[in-house]
Amino acid sequence: MKRGKFITIEGIEGVGKSTHMDRLVKHIEAQGITVRRAREPGGTPTAERIREVVLGHTDETIPPIAELLLMFAARSVLVENLIRPALNAGEWVVSDRFVDASRAYQGGGRGVPMERIDKLADWVLGDLEPDLTILLDAPVETGMARAGSRGNPDRLDSEHAAFYSRVRSAYRALADANPERFVVVDASGSLEEVAAQIDTVGLSLFPD
Repeated sequence: MKRGKFITIEGIEGVGKSTHMDRLVKHIEAQGITVRRAREPGGTPTAERIREVVLGHTDETIPPIAELLLMFAARSVLVENLIRPALNAGEWVVSDRFVDASRAYQGGGRGVPMERIDKLADWVLGDLEPDLTILLDAPVETGMARAGSRGNPDRLDSEHAAFYSRVRSAYRALADANPERFVVVDASGSLEEVAAQIDTVGLSLFPD
């Protein structure tokens, strides 16, 4: 059986990942393809419990390396219990964030050395890599304003602008270094403008 495609959507807070992921999934399903949705951290019952630890507010500090390890623990559960089985069954998987989020947030944002992140990625993921990564990119001020309007921010939603600037820079560097995998979408415009770009990406998945 032909392996399914694995698509990830990345970006800082407030760029509309969930909204545009829904649009992309519907586009793929319209082609008669079964699509499984995932998110990070989370995506399975056990991984969702780890998500609560990672993103929940607490009086106890979570060191950057502990945050990274928790992310990879949740990722390992998600990969082995959802992503690999779905892909092997010929289904497509679209995930709200994946390993590039660790490179951007724990690497760029927290300052964890990238070689440590890549070593964990090699250990946990092996040869699994997204077929396509869509980076929704917008200025930090735009993303923070949108995220702030949602209310009830989680621990990562509550970071300062300098943190998100480092995260955004890391994402853009990843996109520049991997142009064969990344598609960068300008997410600073209106919902309709960004949706039109997502539609173009969707069409590119099914060339004539």
